[in-house]
Parts: sequence; C-alpha cells; structure tokens
Amino acid sequence: MVSVLFLFVFTLMIAQLTSADLPGTWELLVPNAGIASMHTAVTRYNTVVLLDRTNIGPSRRMLPRGHCRNDPNDVTLKRDCYAHSVVLDLKTSEIRPLMILTDTWCSSGQFLPDGTLLHTGGDLDGLRKIRKFQPCEADGFCNWVELKDVELVHGRWYATNQILPDGSVAIVGGRATSTIEYYPPRKSGPVLFPFLAEVEDKQMDNLYPYVHLLPNGHLFIFANNKAVLYDYEANKIVRDYPPLNGGPRNYPSAGSSAMLALQGDFSTAVIVVCGGAQFGAFIEKSTDTPAHGSCGRIVATAPDSVWEMEDMPFGRVMGDMVMLPTGEVLIINGAQAGTQGFEMASNPCLYPLLYRPDQPLGLRFMTLNPGTVPRMYHSTANLLPDGRVLLAGSNPHVFYKFKAEFPTELRIEAFSPEYLSLDRANLRPTIEGIPETVSFGESFDVSVSVSLPVVGIVEVNMGSAPFATHSFSQGQRLVKLAVTSAFPDGDHRYKIQCTAPPNGMVAPPGYYMVFAVNQGVPSVARWVQLVA
Repeated sequence: MVSVLFLFVFTLMIAQLTSADLPGTWELLVPNAGIASMHTAVTRYNTVVLLDRTNIGPSRRMLPRGHCRNDPNDVTLKRDCYAHSVVLDLKTSEIRPLMILTDTWCSSGQFLPDGTLLHTGGDLDGLRKIRKFQPCEADGFCNWVELKDVELVHGRWYATNQILPDGSVAIVGGRATSTIEYYPPRKSGPVLFPFLAEVEDKQMDNLYPYVHLLPNGHLFIFANNKAVLYDYEANKIVRDYPPLNGGPRNYPSAGSSAMLALQGDFSTAVIVVCGGAQFGAFIEKSTDTPAHGSCGRIVATAPDSVWEMEDMPFGRVMGDMVMLPTGEVLIINGAQAGTQGFEMASNPCLYPLLYRPDQPLGLRFMTLNPGTVPRMYHSTANLLPDGRVLLAGSNPHVFYKFKAEFPTELRIEAFSPEYLSLDRANLRPTIEGIPETVSFGESFDVSVSVSLPVVGIVEVNMGSAPFATHSFSQGQRLVKLAVTSAFPDGDHRYKIQCTAPPNGMVAPPGYYMVFAVNQGVPSVARWVQLVA
C-alpha cells in the first residue's frame, strides 16, 4: 500500500511540470500504419519494416489486388487479403503493404552481413519457418521470401537472435525449447542449452532471453534473474554470474536490457537490465500490481563482477531500451503496473527516461517530456538514422480492438531527444564524406562540416540496426571508434581519422549507422558496411 501511495504522489508531482520544463519533443509520423507492429526493424535504405501476427484477422491495410493468403487452418480468416507486414518510407511517410504467409507471432530476427533481414519462427504454421526480407529503395518492390529448402529444426516461439563474429546467427531458446541452433544451419544441428530449462519457473520467465555478444567472443545470456557467459564454439558455460535481485526480468515479467557502448580498447562490456513486473503478477493476472523500477548493472567482462543496483524514477514493465548515438540509453514505452501479456497491464508510463551511464550512481536518470499515446503490450522503439526514436505498435488484445481503455494502436510517432533541440542546431555536424565500406581495423577518414568551430573531440560512433520486439532489441550495439582530433579542412569543414573495429567480436560484419557526434549532438547517420 505504501509503494502504491508513493507511486501516486511521485507521478502527481512529475505531472505538475509542464512539457516545456522537460527535454525532448514528440511528433506524429503516420496517423494510420494499417497494422500494429509487434516487431520493427530499420533498414539501410532508410525504410522501416513492421510486422504483426498473420492470424489476427482483418488489419486496416489491404494487400494489393489479387494478393491474398489462403490458409484453411486459420481460425479467423481462411482467405486473408489484409496486410500483416508493411514497410514505411521515412522520407515520405508512405506505407507499402508486404505479403507474409506464415504466422510471425512472437518471432525473432536479425540483419545478416549483406543487409538482409533474417526472420525466424513464430507460432502455429510459422513455428519452424525461416524468412528473409532483402531491403530495397523505397520505390522498389522487395517483399518477404519464405525459405523452402531449409527450416528450423526446433520450433522457435519467443526466441532471441544474435549475429556472431563470422556473420552467422545464433537462435537462442523459445517456448519449451532449451536449445540453440544457427543460421546457416550447422552440420551438428541444434545444441542443448539446459540453462534455459533450469531458470524456467511457472511464469515462463526464460522467454526472449537477453543475449549480448561480448568483445571477448562469448555470449552473455540472461534469463529469469540469472546470467551465464557462454562459449558457443565449445558449447559450454564459462561462468555463472550472480543472480540479479528484484525478481524475474524476461518475458512475461518484461524488463529490458542493453549493452552499453563499447569503447577504448574494447576489452570491457557493461550490461544493464532495468524494470519488470513483480513475481506472481502474471500468474495471478493482476493488472494493478506495481511494476518495480530497479536496474542492475554489471561489468560482464570482469572476473569478479557483481550487480550494481539503482532505481529508476518510475516502476516500469514493458519498457524499451534504445542505445542513442551518444552512448546514452533512452528508456521508453510500457506501464507502471501489471505484467506483459494480453490486457495484463495498467497505468501507462508516458514519461521517457534518459540513462546517462557516465554519471555517478544515483544521478544517471533524467525524466523527459511525456508522450500522450500509451504504448503497452506489443509495442516497439527503434533508433532512426536522423537520431530520432521511432515508436510503433501497442496491441494488448488478442485481436484488433479500437474501443478499449488501451486500444489497438496504429499511429507511428517519433521522439526527439534533447540533442535535437533548436538551441543545439549550430553544434550538429553533417557528414560530408565517408567510405561506403570499411574493413576490420582499417584506418579511414570522415569529413564533417559544423556551423560553429569545433571544440574538443568529434566522436564517430557506429550503431547497429536491431530487431525490436517484446521490450528487447535483438542485436543492438554501439561502438565508439578510435579517432584523431578534428583538423580544419576548408570553410567549416573538418577531417577526422578513424579506425574501424578490430574484429567481428567487437562489431559483427554488416551495415551500421555511423554518426559524427559533436559535443553530444549527433549528425544524421550514413550507412557503412563493415566487412572482414
């Protein structure tokens, strides 16, 4: 009762601040995307792929005439002419429907080194499916392709994908699946991973495990409230980390996790896990049990690491953690009570938070300008190349339901962090020249222009394009490159010499958004392919 009263009073105090008092701005990008996106990914063509379930019934976007999905086993529509995946052109805000055949409910994904989006699993007829989306220019006609010559060995519903240093992908776990398999498939097939079964409880809090590739080449895998360091080549657990206090974090308790920016000599990796529901809220189907606001932070590469604990200003369940180009983390979306699942949460958390990892303990969180659209179950958040964060989805219902306390949400918004405010516009750099492709360890030049004279170091940071779903961004990564001081190269122009990441353990091969960051203000990114 005390915690509920405190939460109410604190929220009331924050609400008394006007939006002008808090950093960040909101804008509506698309009034009606046609689908509620539970899976979202940004492509190197500055388009956004959005995905929902296929067996959810009518969406608000039709497929092109003559294109329908025929499924005699679909309990809602046996002949389905509605889109359940679309692609958004960020330049024009136009939506193009995509055809996808099998069920993608609670599936997983990851970009391959050539920029193709690999999409795996789902429910029912999608349980073992492997699909690919090869992005194209916004006016192109690229579409989903379901592979016919290969499928997953084990069903993957609520699994997590992570690209590896050689460009292959580990597909970890899933409901009732305590194994790991790989794409391209390995001759040895899936390998047992008993850790997932050991940490499962009656809430199923081992689903969508948090998987991070560390710069030492091992995988940090977190499920429920425990984590291990996994050598995937030898198929063995190298070490167990101490349990994280505060109850289970993975689905359905819906905390979130991010690996902080890799920098310096790239030998250190820090993992943060924040938020989640109280244990038992999912079992009891309680919508008003306050979410907890604790965060754990651990140096995953240290031999004797322990969790450092701190509290967010709000309890939050189903929050999304987005790595910003600066190395800070935006925590956005979710609710302050209940748990993840259909109609199992209440009290939407409209206030984003900025997590500033370089600040002292207790001073790392900044409360930002609140939105107005609740983003509850099945919502997503993705970094865009211009530094904004795209917010999509929210459908806490089994089917689309537009008359409800928290209706199915078809609007797409963008949140602009404070670094995009008008008073910082003169600090914003523009990348004038950068190679389209760089190799591991290669030295290369980046040319930038800035209105005001440069003071200090201009950072050059590489951000991946993750697959965002269920409060975790699969494959999310930010790498701060080694750079020289910017030296003048003409009127308002500067040249910066950079060194690419040394290997695929620090940054797996693929396409990255590369940002120049001047005094905390990022440029619009340029897409660069990192190759071996």
